[in-house]
Amino acid sequence: MPLIPVVPENHSHVLAEFDCLDPLLSALRLDSGRLKCTCLAVSRKWLALGTSGGGLHLIQREGWKQRLILTHKEGSITHVSCCPHDEDFIAVATSQGLVVVWELQLERRGRPERVSVSWEHRGQAITALCWDTSVLRVFVGDSAGRVTFLRAGSSKLGKGSAFVIFPIQTVTTVDSRVVQLGYHDNRLLVSSLSRCYLCDIEREKFWRVGQKERDGEYGACFLPQNRGLVPGQPPLLYCARPGSRMWEANFSGDVLSTHQFKQLLACPPLPLVSCRNEPHYNSEQKNSQSFAFPKLLYFGDQNLMTWTDSAIYIFTPQNGQVLLWTEVKDVLDIAVYRNELFCLHASGRLSHFSLLSAERCVERLLRRESWALAATICCMFQHTVATGRARKSIPIDRLEHLRSQLSSSTHPDLCAQLEDLIAKLEPLDSASSSRRSSISSHESFNVLDCGIYRVISRRGSQSDEETGSLINPSTSEEERLKDFSFVQEEEQADHAGINFFSACPDYPQSGERAEAERVEQGLPFHLNLPFRSKPPRIALQAVKDSVSSFVKKTTEKINTLQMNSELRQRPEFRENVHAESTAPYSEEMDHEDNDEFPDTEAGMRELESATERAIAQIQDPLVLLDLICLRESLLEWLPALERALGPEGQRSPTVDRAEEEEDGWDRDYLSSEAEAAETSAEGEQEPGAVNGGGPPEPVRVASPRPLQPDLLNSLTQLATLHAELSCFGKPGGGGGGDDDCVPACATFLRRFFFLLDRERVRRMCLLCWQEQPEVQLSFIQAMRDVTQAAKVLEVFQRGDLLRSLRSLRELQPWSAPPLLAHLHRLYERHGEAAVRSFSQFHPTITPADVMAMAEKSHFLAYLDNLVQSQAEEHRLTFLQSLLDPESLRQDWLQLALTHDAPQPCDTLTPDGQPRWRSHCFPWGYGRLLALLIRLPADLSSKQQMADACRGHGYWMGYLHLCCELLCRTEAFSTVCQLDDISLLEGPDGVEPQTIDEWKLLIQLSQRCSSNRDSGEASAAAAAAAVNGGSWSNGSSADCGGKINPESLTLLLARMAGPDLATQVLEECGVQLVLSPHSRLVCELLRVAEKRQRAMIQTMLERCDRFLWSQHA
Repeated sequence: MPLIPVVPENHSHVLAEFDCLDPLLSALRLDSGRLKCTCLAVSRKWLALGTSGGGLHLIQREGWKQRLILTHKEGSITHVSCCPHDEDFIAVATSQGLVVVWELQLERRGRPERVSVSWEHRGQAITALCWDTSVLRVFVGDSAGRVTFLRAGSSKLGKGSAFVIFPIQTVTTVDSRVVQLGYHDNRLLVSSLSRCYLCDIEREKFWRVGQKERDGEYGACFLPQNRGLVPGQPPLLYCARPGSRMWEANFSGDVLSTHQFKQLLACPPLPLVSCRNEPHYNSEQKNSQSFAFPKLLYFGDQNLMTWTDSAIYIFTPQNGQVLLWTEVKDVLDIAVYRNELFCLHASGRLSHFSLLSAERCVERLLRRESWALAATICCMFQHTVATGRARKSIPIDRLEHLRSQLSSSTHPDLCAQLEDLIAKLEPLDSASSSRRSSISSHESFNVLDCGIYRVISRRGSQSDEETGSLINPSTSEEERLKDFSFVQEEEQADHAGINFFSACPDYPQSGERAEAERVEQGLPFHLNLPFRSKPPRIALQAVKDSVSSFVKKTTEKINTLQMNSELRQRPEFRENVHAESTAPYSEEMDHEDNDEFPDTEAGMRELESATERAIAQIQDPLVLLDLICLRESLLEWLPALERALGPEGQRSPTVDRAEEEEDGWDRDYLSSEAEAAETSAEGEQEPGAVNGGGPPEPVRVASPRPLQPDLLNSLTQLATLHAELSCFGKPGGGGGGDDDCVPACATFLRRFFFLLDRERVRRMCLLCWQEQPEVQLSFIQAMRDVTQAAKVLEVFQRGDLLRSLRSLRELQPWSAPPLLAHLHRLYERHGEAAVRSFSQFHPTITPADVMAMAEKSHFLAYLDNLVQSQAEEHRLTFLQSLLDPESLRQDWLQLALTHDAPQPCDTLTPDGQPRWRSHCFPWGYGRLLALLIRLPADLSSKQQMADACRGHGYWMGYLHLCCELLCRTEAFSTVCQLDDISLLEGPDGVEPQTIDEWKLLIQLSQRCSSNRDSGEASAAAAAAAVNGGSWSNGSSADCGGKINPESLTLLLARMAGPDLATQVLEECGVQLVLSPHSRLVCELLRVAEKRQRAMIQTMLERCDRFLWSQHA
């Protein structure tokens, strides 16, 4: 890796991407080619995404959870804007010129309502939206230069306000298209293609900003001055000019100065800090840039931001400098909130950036354990990281820890640069040691055990002149407080919870921090010294590193001790511990420990010899392929394993039980008549059964003794083989064998899990989890114990599903057993929402794993998402590859037919026939059902699927299967009962192929029509009797789409001609009087047929003449 170039000292900030929003877009289905994100807006609470389909997705930024979808039928969403002072209101503009103001009503748990609608800009493209900063009023600008505003009525404004409809008012019409709108303190700023205008809304006064015109898209905005320090001071105006220039004007529109950024932009772009790409900085790229600022946004703290389609620029206009500029590809739109930036790309992808100082960026990267990226930023911004001010965020010990996390073999140059940087680091305050003697006369201090300096001030002991001389001239109190407030804002923006201090239960909350800072302001000395009393955020920094490493090491040691030494305590000593004195107890324990060593060594030697004999036996093909001989070999080896590595308190009973089990097997093969009696006797003698009355045994995930690698491999092979034989029952398939082997398998798995091959045990559980759920539960509990120290559990505890999934994706390549344990934890915490996202872990996690984990309805959601994640042309083959075994097809079809499906009474009549138009009911898993019935299968399976579809009223699938099974009579009968002629048309329609099928269809339609007419007549008579008058449902007046002899005749006439259709009616014996419309259609068809025949005849004659002429 080459040396990392150093950024110049005038650059101290970066744009960093810590969150990946691709899973969010995937969950919203906005990453497909059919539906894309077109615009966005952001506020403290919401991220609003407008789509090309007219939908507005409101995403809650805390946890990135979707809360609402607002639909619009008036075109795609082109602009969206959140109300800055009331986040319950949001304005939306569509491509047809509609502007809608929505009231979300989340506080009152009501449905969102359109409180104001404007069609004043119909036919024009809306180019800008801007909210009033104090009242519910939205300003709208369009491509014709017209600016209007609409007010929103709401019950929040008082009684009756929700029923008031405010008229749409026109503010002004400028000379060209509106580029950008801004509002502040009753002043509206309008930026068009040629000029900038300032409007006083109350006084209705308008004036231009500056005298010179321009031609192109140039933005303008307000910039508050000294936010929070000098209240009431009017803001400044900044208007873009050609040639990378910018006007600075006062609140009255008078131009104060012109800022020129063309030469300042002749500097290399700063790298974008992201885990997607490694940051690069090319110091030789220096070209001046002259371009138009299409929009200007107030960003961060006294900054202005603009962008082009390939870069983002951030300026500090108060000193006329470029804070940074960064190359970003395909920028379409940008929304900002404080120091956060959301970028919409032309491809539909969404990025979330944060503007941070270099040291704050390194701190957040360290918290995320992005070691290489953090080291790279440290080396690039050495001038910032090496200063003493940066020690607040990055102490020296954290940088040393960063160096220890890097490998010298993979990052040699990076490690060398980081070591040089650590050697040049300055302490938190390099001048503190020289002042300590003078400070001691003013204040005394003592050092606590945690490393914090406690300062005791002696007020009034020195004069004002001496006190003033102690003030640090490099950093004022206002700057320090401003820095702390900026840190708090960034921490509030980091709402996902990836924060070390948030995980500490004793860390004070925001109210305590504010109180601590207020106390800090009251100190008599304005000093920035390390031994001065600091807010908890800074003071606990020294405690954090030592405590975290100590807790981590202590937890690992405790887990090891619990697995090894504590479980080996003899039970008879635990019973008599309160009756005996301490000294005799210790002597007795020491005596027994000394006696135990020879037994332990003898047990291990016995286990080694038994393992060698068993391995030699199973290598014989005659033994390996004979389950009886294989079982006997393993039972001879099992007692030695129990005596050497079994639990202390259960070794003797286990060995006896193993011997009894071995004798039972001998008896089983010697006398089959006594099998049931022996099985029941063994079941009564088992004291440690998993499904018995007592609690299950603890899972042992660590070996009680160190094992040699060769011995461990042999033990793993034999133990896994024994577990598989125990799980799948006795050879011979005797009755009741499966029920008897469940406790033995689960118990063995819990006792010797540290010897088992986890992947083979996982596959074993997938085959037997339905018959033996205890084995599956024991395996999952064991894997959860194995992974209980994983770092991803800290992310899981915060409850953020998206961040939890991202942390799991970072663990690639995956191993199925530990990943399965993590997914079980996510499913327990988040339920169906977690299962739907498990498709991204395929093929490591298979549908069989999820089926054993989740409920049936949740598994269907996972399976549907998994299949839909594939390309449309590959879904059928992909679904077929998941069917292992083939019987899963019928099981999945039955699940899809019974979940999120219409009620049987809605699709079936009491006699089991199709109910009229019941095929129009939506099926929740209709896409999955359509793929399942199209999978290749034998005739018997197809017939079973057809019966299932008919039994549940899934008529579209039933018709498709009837066509495949050549049951066309049943298909025609179903179509006639459903009474929808569209089922006979189209590529998936059941279209008659022969004249006989047309005759059959006409006869069936006549029969069904007569039955429906009689039913309607009886219903009409009953209704007339009840209501005392006439009753009509209007069915005779509207027969469009229905199936009757007349509609079928017209369909046949279009396909085969009106003469043939009339002939078929006569042969069927149907006396039909066509309506005037049908007769007209038939006549037109006859005319068209005659003209077509005449045209064909003419073409043939011309061809004949041409051929004869060529022959002559």
